[in-house]
Amino acid sequence: MARTHGMEAYLEGIYVLQSEGVTVLSSVLADYLGVSRPTVSQTVARLTSAGYVRFGEGKEVLLTDRGLELAESIVRRHRLLERWLTDELGLDWADAHVEAGRLEHAVSPLVEARLMERLGRPTTCPHGNIIPGTNAQLPPSRPLTEVEGPAEVTVVRILEQAEEDLDLLRFLHRAGLVPGARIRRLEPQSAYEAGVPVAVGDARYALDEAVARRILVAHPAPA
Repeated sequence: MARTHGMEAYLEGIYVLQSEGVTVLSSVLADYLGVSRPTVSQTVARLTSAGYVRFGEGKEVLLTDRGLELAESIVRRHRLLERWLTDELGLDWADAHVEAGRLEHAVSPLVEARLMERLGRPTTCPHGNIIPGTNAQLPPSRPLTEVEGPAEVTVVRILEQAEEDLDLLRFLHRAGLVPGARIRRLEPQSAYEAGVPVAVGDARYALDEAVARRILVAHPAPA
């Protein structure tokens, strides 16, 4: 059965959601991909027939071994391309994410290998998510919402689900809320202040809780 870019997007979406601990029901997948539920049902049925996915006992969509192998190859190319587009071509996070989605289907194993070497064998994408196949391990981290202020923390990664919001990607990149950045989790200035207050350098932001929940952080190691 010939694969289509649409089917690869489904496998990529299932992989991303599963890796972030989400139970992938058809309705969840529809919301993540921005498509209708009937469309998801039809495509998932095709993926099931092709041996890429199966249903769990709770009707969740699961990748088979074959599906996982293909999904990892798609995600690996996407994250590697994002690294190239940001590090070498200077694109911002949002543009890099969009362009990587366009290019990932055309990258051959030869080009993928050369890109990996050219970039110094990176282990993560610009947002801190591991590139499959590198066997990298991220340090223990937790959502910024679970840190009580005042405290200094280091950004470890941005949950992949945030990447589908291009405006949010641009904001995080421009604000300096990037992997490796040391930021301060602040206390609210008053009982009426909304959001999660943080300081990045001299700038202060009151992040929406849904945004702060997608930023995983760790306490920095002692100097």
